[in-house]
Amino acid sequence: MGAEGLVSDVKKSNPKLTLLPLIALIFYEVSGGPFGVEDSVRAGGGPLLSLLGFLIFPLIWSIPEALVTAELATSFPVNGGYVVWISSAFGPFWGFQEGFWKWFSGVMDNALYPVLFLDYLKHSLPIFNRMIARIPALLGITITLTYLNYRGLHIVGFAAVLLTVFSLSPFLIMGILSIPHIRPRRWLVVDFNKVDWRGYFNCMFWNLNYWDKASTLAGEVENPSKTFPKALLGGLVLVMSSYLIPLLAGTGALRSSPSEWTDGYFAEVGMLIGGSWLKLWIQAAAAMSNLGLFEAEMSSDSFQLLGMSKIGMLPAVFASRSKYGTPTVSILFSATGVIFLSWMSFQEIIEFLNFLYAVGMLLEFAAFVTLRLRKPNLYRPYRVPLGTYWVAMLCLPPALLLILVMCLASLRTFFVSGAVILVGFVLYPILVQAKTKNWILFEAEPPSLPSNGLQQCHSVISELVDQENKDVELLVSSPFTGVEEELSLVQSDSKPN
Repeated sequence: MGAEGLVSDVKKSNPKLTLLPLIALIFYEVSGGPFGVEDSVRAGGGPLLSLLGFLIFPLIWSIPEALVTAELATSFPVNGGYVVWISSAFGPFWGFQEGFWKWFSGVMDNALYPVLFLDYLKHSLPIFNRMIARIPALLGITITLTYLNYRGLHIVGFAAVLLTVFSLSPFLIMGILSIPHIRPRRWLVVDFNKVDWRGYFNCMFWNLNYWDKASTLAGEVENPSKTFPKALLGGLVLVMSSYLIPLLAGTGALRSSPSEWTDGYFAEVGMLIGGSWLKLWIQAAAAMSNLGLFEAEMSSDSFQLLGMSKIGMLPAVFASRSKYGTPTVSILFSATGVIFLSWMSFQEIIEFLNFLYAVGMLLEFAAFVTLRLRKPNLYRPYRVPLGTYWVAMLCLPPALLLILVMCLASLRTFFVSGAVILVGFVLYPILVQAKTKNWILFEAEPPSLPSNGLQQCHSVISELVDQENKDVELLVSSPFTGVEEELSLVQSDSKPN
């Protein structure tokens, strides 16, 4: 299918993601609202470290990750995102490992949200504390949300916009109501003897990561070279505002002890500031936000598998689409992973997925710098306005943060994450053998396109080619050679206008 498959993806009549839905999806990939940031006050021994964290961490982590994502997602505007970046920089083996780690951490992350949804409901409906009701409810929620994902990415994007408005509105109202009661000196409280550094850094990292996940949807975005940078900027402003406004309001207006700030405490803050009606609204917003988080994560995970299939890393069945343009098998595969991982505890999932995500992000930063060095003339519709040395310096602080998060992990996390990494190392040669021996059907076979076909796929593939380097390196020396040959075919006609 090869380049013809990429062209057909681009030409599908299914609606593309525009700016506002993409901002909402990025918001839900990263945040979904302030639900879960309460623990940063407790772990930080008071409001000061929490507020400083959400002011400083975006500068050393979120902004660099968003900038890297903007440059590489617009340079490689196809589904698969970071898998294609890593493959272009280091070859298909490491591209596959990146995809496996990120997909596994994403599925682990998604396993949290049906559980959290029921955790909010059980305060009003105690029956969900009982396994006889909880297990069918978890399955029902997962199946229902998976079906919504199946119906179309544009529907998911539209739903994400509505959920964003509903989820953030009570906190905006809470912020306004709190103004007369705020005492700025309360923001400066910190007890360093009670700081839980592991919990603090894990909380900060989890609430500010996943900026790169939306890149796996690049092939479904309308005019990605212009839309992606704007959407990432809008998402950054939205995420920081959604954290800082509620924290400033709650910690500045109330005298609550840091030990009271645990998951779900914002509902109590809403009641103390606005009354029971605001508490109920925040609880409803928290529950609905978990649905939005699930939908955004499921979309990126499934389209990542589709993208990996399109370049021949996974069997062709993962690229099959429904009549709504959604990757049916990839969605079902991701949903199955969610169901099997939902038995784990919240704290275990957070630490495991943070570790795997950190390993993958280190590889992404390395690929970003490597592509600047090896392919300086790669067509970059958006380019971080820094030279190669300075982009390396831009990546250094977040890389050190990633290493710190990994060092703080428990011994159990090291073993579990190591086992997942080992599975990826074993799975890759098995898939290579399966493709070489034709045991399973793979895509990305060398196509034979007429000249008008080359022109049609120009807008999608031309950005993948280093304009000055005639030796196309993507997926070299591997049975996964479909993309290499596709790029060779269009190289002569792919000069950007």
